[in-house]
Amino acid sequence: MTLSPDAIRDAARAIASGVHRTPFTHSRTLSEIADAEIWLKLENLQYTASFKERGALNRLLALSTAERAAGVVAASAGNHAQAVAWHATRLGIEATIVMPVPTPLVKISGTEKLGAAIVLDGDSVTEAADRARQISAETGAVFIHPYDDEHVIAGQGTVALEMLADRPDLDTLVIPVGGGGLIAGCAIAAHDISPGIEIVGVETEMYPSMRAALAGETATAAGYSIADGISVKIPGVLALPIVRDLVSRIDIVREGDIEQAVHLFAEIEKLVVEGAGAAPLAAVLAAPDQFAGKRLGLVVSGGNIDSRLLSSVLMRGLVRSGRLIRMSMQVSDLPGSLANITGLIARLGGNIVEVEHERWFRDVPVRLAQIEMLLEVRDGGDGSRIVQGLNEAGYAARLVLPDSFSA
Repeated sequence: MTLSPDAIRDAARAIASGVHRTPFTHSRTLSEIADAEIWLKLENLQYTASFKERGALNRLLALSTAERAAGVVAASAGNHAQAVAWHATRLGIEATIVMPVPTPLVKISGTEKLGAAIVLDGDSVTEAADRARQISAETGAVFIHPYDDEHVIAGQGTVALEMLADRPDLDTLVIPVGGGGLIAGCAIAAHDISPGIEIVGVETEMYPSMRAALAGETATAAGYSIADGISVKIPGVLALPIVRDLVSRIDIVREGDIEQAVHLFAEIEKLVVEGAGAAPLAAVLAAPDQFAGKRLGLVVSGGNIDSRLLSSVLMRGLVRSGRLIRMSMQVSDLPGSLANITGLIARLGGNIVEVEHERWFRDVPVRLAQIEMLLEVRDGGDGSRIVQGLNEAGYAARLVLPDSFSA
């Protein structure tokens, strides 16, 4: 096949009964924050919680009868694995997924429950892909690439078809970029419908691979990003020229900005969004002047975030916003001292989450005790007001700021 608007429309017809036509919703609150009109394409609401279903299904439907009988093999530690496993099982095709040995057990078991045979091999997705290609060569199973495949790219482009069918007056699409399959497919579809539309890609600062490739460079990409879905070292060969021709620019976002976006999705929109899916919002909020006044379509590409990681992000978000504070003081080690302090904090509007009352392992006078408290407050101003109230009452209290918040 040839990548074209017609190929993407063909993909839309082919996958229509197998994937969810996800909502494209307006966010009033995020629009007010960003001073732009923000519309959210909620691909996190797919059955496997990712846009990857579109490309995987389109590729599977393109298999010949003989290829279906031979089965398929893929390599992934997350969304692509689940998408291939789910749709192969639905279609009665045997699927083998090679996953890196360090893949979290929840992802391994989740993929296995969707019907795939799991092979654990290698320390990275790249090494797992080498093993998957070996299995393909040995067994005849068709290797399903996560992004460097024309049928996959065409399937991913159906996201933009739906967005512009719902809102043909969009000014800009903001799309996360890993291997480039999603943004390449969406750029082809969007420019065919609306030639003047702006396409903005978003990469994490730890993996700026596409932007480097566009400049003829090789990015230094490494580390554990919260946006693991777009933590790709080398972008797709097929996607690169499409991105060069049709994408306006690639924005780079910091890890902290992505965390904040994940937090905002949960708190404002009541949505569970993974790091890659939150990257477009992070880009808009990090550079508001670039997007102000525009009608934006943000692709929320997935919602597969580890529960423990999400918990940490939400708690760190409370710290960033000043609604969770740590306070320290030394008090007389006498009966009733702690009760007096907690009562005063309650009257000042603070909610005590944790208390550490230390006598022996701190360098304090023997008649005093060191107290550290974790308090929930309405905002950072309330935290300062509580500390001020304690000092006015004779307690030498101070805020303990995280390292990243120090001057």
